[in-house]
Amino acid sequence: MSLKGKTAVITGSNSGIGLGIAWELARAGADVVLNSFTDRDEDHALAEEIAKETGVVARYVKADMSSGAECRALIHEAGACDILINNAGIQHVAPIDEFPMEKWDAIIAINLNSAFHTTAAALPMMRKAGWGRVINIASAHGLTASPFKAAYVAAKHGIVGMTKTVALETAQEPITCNAICPGYVLTPLVEAQIPDTMKKYDMGREEVIKKVMLERQPSKEFATVEQLGGTAVFLCSDAAAQITGTTISVDGGWTAL
Repeated sequence: MSLKGKTAVITGSNSGIGLGIAWELARAGADVVLNSFTDRDEDHALAEEIAKETGVVARYVKADMSSGAECRALIHEAGACDILINNAGIQHVAPIDEFPMEKWDAIIAINLNSAFHTTAAALPMMRKAGWGRVINIASAHGLTASPFKAAYVAAKHGIVGMTKTVALETAQEPITCNAICPGYVLTPLVEAQIPDTMKKYDMGREEVIKKVMLERQPSKEFATVEQLGGTAVFLCSDAAAQITGTTISVDGGWTAL
């Protein structure tokens, strides 16, 4: 399918899942706006590379997703937002009685509140254009829980709930809202953790991936950023026009357990 003529804004997209989704949307013809809280030459170079390789218009816009005002400003600076990918997120692991208050506040702000602000700013643009797709990157932890991840699990469950609400509010319009729920994804950040995990458990690469890192993922294989990007492209297609208010798990069977 072609997304030519559409503009996609992807939060938290200078690496990992967000960047992978940006690439796949661009390959499908969408102009893309990359985002993170930094403003480095290499951030802008990513957009230039996407534009050069795919022929779409790509640019990078700095915005801190912990600030509601900057979230909304990102959408307005984009100028158009036919496709909104709410991907920005951070993580912290600690028992709930030891969980730092500032970490809780930051995770809720970046993982949950940002999606509220960007969606609120984007919907009028989508309505004016007569078409729109909101895709929230939730998590398997939006459907189930793990210990020591109270803020992350709460935020991702909240994202799933908000997805349903936005879908109901736009149900009679040519706008859909869905959540993709990844399990463990092979990103550069995860790849960098493998050598240390191998040393910690005194295991080879494949053994530590299957027995430690993918303990809860029945397929024993990582999802890839390209697969998540392909799922996002599908949700933008005409075939998905009646898919709204739901979650699509890309988790190797994790939430089937």
